[in-house]
Amino acid sequence: MVGLLFLALLVFAFGKADTSRSGTQSAADAAALAAAQDSRDQFKTLFLENVLNGGWLRDLLNGDRIGTYNGCTEADRFASLNDAGQVQCSQLSDGRWGFHVQVTSNKPMGKSIIPGTEDKHAESSATAVVEPRCGFEPDPDATESPSPLPQNNGGTSGDDKGDKKPSPGKITCDDRDFQIDPDHLDLLPDMADLFTVRLAED
Repeated sequence: MVGLLFLALLVFAFGKADTSRSGTQSAADAAALAAAQDSRDQFKTLFLENVLNGGWLRDLLNGDRIGTYNGCTEADRFASLNDAGQVQCSQLSDGRWGFHVQVTSNKPMGKSIIPGTEDKHAESSATAVVEPRCGFEPDPDATESPSPLPQNNGGTSGDDKGDKKPSPGKITCDDRDFQIDPDHLDLLPDMADLFTVRLAED
């Protein structure tokens, strides 16, 4: 009977520790995803500034160019919402666009029959990455770096059609294609349509 009671207490102690680690893992996952998503969303300004450069856009949607905006502030915020304590967040340095987050539980595991758990805090880590959803198909007649428009010094341009910026091509996604119209960049897909955010291996 004593042996069975001890076994039950041992199972309870490990179960309590697993619950603590599970909660901390959820906090780490949420924090890493939040950092990556914020970095993706903040990339929009740079995207619109360079979208007419076909070479730049090709590299971006091939995964050869990554965003550099640091989303770790959002990682801290989401970890706090999930009752995490210490948060360590860093951008990946292995060529991927993403973040690695390590969190420590705010509360210790508490006393149990397992020695040393009363002051021990659960720790978990997670990695989230940003990856392209779409590709780029260049216009065969477009140059990769369009020339700037001539400056108007007060005179008339004479032919407005001659000043129209050329389209570098189209963005191709699974469900539809988006022809890039330099005069209507607001019609391009959102960052969430262009890039997916997911958890990944460290």
